[in-house]
Amino acid sequence: SQVTTMVGACCIAAPPISHLPLPNPKTNKIQNFQQTKSSPLPSLSISQLPNRRLFLFSLPLSSFLFLPFPAFGEDNSVIDTEYDPVTRSERDASALISQRVSRGVELLEKGRELQALGDFNGALQYFSQVIESYKDLAFSEYARVGRALALYEVGDREEAIAEMEDVSISLKGYPEVHAALAAALYSDKHAALLAENQFTIATLLDPHFTDLSYVRDTKHWPPSLISSLQHFITLS
Repeated sequence: SQVTTMVGACCIAAPPISHLPLPNPKTNKIQNFQQTKSSPLPSLSISQLPNRRLFLFSLPLSSFLFLPFPAFGEDNSVIDTEYDPVTRSERDASALISQRVSRGVELLEKGRELQALGDFNGALQYFSQVIESYKDLAFSEYARVGRALALYEVGDREEAIAEMEDVSISLKGYPEVHAALAAALYSDKHAALLAENQFTIATLLDPHFTDLSYVRDTKHWPPSLISSLQHFITLS
């Protein structure tokens, strides 16, 4: 019985010793974390980390000597030849149009030179040539103005007035044609009210047309049209 009593006493847990601290579960977790952090990571060999750079460095130097290298400026030349927004046919067409415009403007200026010299027959021929050959271009409308002025002097005044009326619509706001039409309407058509309307438009845009010396010396109007404008201004 004494043996049984001693065995039972050994099985009973002994009370904790009062002067020793109790184990703290938080302290155990911190210690485990520090041990895990301080322990080195398992080393990985270079073969386990695939890297494209390692492959390039592993190639022998002689293999790079046979790689093609672009010559200096080759990339730029390729870009220049590939990127061209304007085709060759478009460039050729643009050049032809430029030549055609230059030729038409040259004829127009020649007509104005003859007009300034008082050669209204010669000016009429050049203005008519511009209208016939370059009627699809905008500057041909200004040739129509010159042709109307020349016709008023050496040709048919009825045709000249009809030309002025047409151009006063297509070139509405061009003061010279409105002033010329006002003079012709007053002197030849005796349409004072229409002439006044046209002259108002002209002088609002350019007051110089009230000065006879301006139309004679600067605009080089023919003498007959200058006389008609004088009659209109003086209401004679």
